[in-house]
Amino acid sequence: MPKAIRIATVTAIAAAVAAFLAWYGNRHDFFDLRIYVSAMRWWADGHPLYDYAQPDRVQGELYFTYPPFAAALLRPLAEIPMGATIVIFLIGTAAAIGVTTWWLVHPVALRHRQPPWFFAGIAVPLVFVIEPTRETFTFGQINMLLVVLILGDLLLLVPRNSRWAGVGVGLATALKLYPGIFIIYLLAARRWRAAITASAVAAGATLLAAAMAPRDSWQFWTHELWSTERVGRTDYTGNQSLLGMIGRAALPGEPSRLVWFGLVVLIAAYGIRRAAQAARAGDEVAGLALAGLVGALASPISWTHHVYWFVPAFVVLVDAGLRERDLRPRLALLGLAAAGFLVLLRGVVSFDDWGIAPLPTDTLDEFVRRNAYALLALVLIAVLPVRTGVLDYRRRGAKWTDLPSHARVG
Repeated sequence: MPKAIRIATVTAIAAAVAAFLAWYGNRHDFFDLRIYVSAMRWWADGHPLYDYAQPDRVQGELYFTYPPFAAALLRPLAEIPMGATIVIFLIGTAAAIGVTTWWLVHPVALRHRQPPWFFAGIAVPLVFVIEPTRETFTFGQINMLLVVLILGDLLLLVPRNSRWAGVGVGLATALKLYPGIFIIYLLAARRWRAAITASAVAAGATLLAAAMAPRDSWQFWTHELWSTERVGRTDYTGNQSLLGMIGRAALPGEPSRLVWFGLVVLIAAYGIRRAAQAARAGDEVAGLALAGLVGALASPISWTHHVYWFVPAFVVLVDAGLRERDLRPRLALLGLAAAGFLVLLRGVVSFDDWGIAPLPTDTLDEFVRRNAYALLALVLIAVLPVRTGVLDYRRRGAKWTDLPSHARVG
């Protein structure tokens, strides 16, 4: 493909995404980021951190729910003007998306003898436009910081057996509990040293926060951690976990926690087993994608902006599809990636008003639309391919320019 066509393709996709996002607008006005800032100012004034509450038209009241270590890192927000905080957040989140997407697509481009800037130029706008990312930006969520820590650890440090392997996962777990699924993944994949390091770092960061804020830490770990209603209603459509799906089906009754727990155990056992097999086969991206999707389903609350893990899964599908020589499996893999992307492009809360009151799921169409992420995650856990013979050029320190000249097209 001529370089001019590549440039035109990247430019057209970026322009289309920019136009869509401009039309979509800032629908939540950094609502969650404003909660972080207000909670930090409340805390700085001497109030108990976890007593802070902010009204919300859907959930009633929302609280600061992150562990104390996250609060310690966010504490400087109390002293920074809101406008400057928003600018820092926007730049940091955009940079995190660019860096993590580069990590994912760079080796794929090299395997297919394409310039990495071309693959990244296509992939980065597509990551920006999906609902999980849109919600991350418009709510002002910090989850891309966690993604940087986790991917940097599992794609760069763990495969190289670095002495720092596990630190990123440990810090992410101390900041927000759900990344703990990746410690389980490391154990299942028999990355013992990395798993031990991650556990030690998470524990050390938690103890450090306890030393800095003993009263708030005691309140969080003994009470607030177990109060899921502080995070929001589990039946709300934005919650794309298994509990959310079961809860919506059970309305107006309560979901069976026994059924939920049984499904979590079964799906987690199967999904983590597949993730560990992928890691041992050398497919680090498939492994972390499967583990992340398991974590999203198993967590009681998984808002749409939490479910980043479709992105590495789509990279695996596209790479596996492009490697297929037979037309039928190639179309199946690329078709699943395209269908999944369209699900995330439309999303589950962006263009449907499900109202404020608990709303039962009465039809099959509603069930699919209200649980699209959870259903897609279940499909991917079952069918995401594990690529064999994946050559990750990061392990060898190779670059695009290291390929033979006849292999560098464009």
